[in-house]
Amino acid sequence: MPDRNHVRLIKKYANRRLYDTQTSTHITLSDIRKLVIQEESFQVVDAKTGEDLTRSILLQIIQEAESDGEPIFSSEMLKGIIRFYGPFQGMLGSYLDKSIQAVVDIQAQTGQQSSQAWNDFMHSQIPTMQKLMGQYVEQSKQLYLNTQNLFGMFPGFPGTAGRGDKDKDDDKS
Repeated sequence: MPDRNHVRLIKKYANRRLYDTQTSTHITLSDIRKLVIQEESFQVVDAKTGEDLTRSILLQIIQEAESDGEPIFSSEMLKGIIRFYGPFQGMLGSYLDKSIQAVVDIQAQTGQQSSQAWNDFMHSQIPTMQKLMGQYVEQSKQLYLNTQNLFGMFPGFPGTAGRGDKDKDDDKS
């Protein structure tokens, strides 16, 4: 069982090499992926500045995983995620975080269930999850549009119906 109080320090150098200070060896993204799977606490920092690069490295690992085999994120899903950056960013982040944690909790509760049985279960759930996510996105879209319509009632508010009058004035010039 990994020691959750100890955070393993990984340093990233300018030549893009990663150095594990615990084992005093250079490691790869694959090695970091193993640390994640083993639930070992770690932090990746820039060797020169000390800047925390953990999220960036984790995104690289996801990008590599998406390139190999069957991706989790479809192009449409990625476009949807990109559209959520801004007003609903916190809401989507929280939703995704809770959803993934729920799957992890279910997996932990099932204990030693075989990988194949888990994969079969998850593949059978994909249509349901896609439908639920589609409904959620549609509801969020309607909430966003309703909010925009509400602000449209106030002329002169940036990005609303009040701007249409200004655009008409610009056409007359």
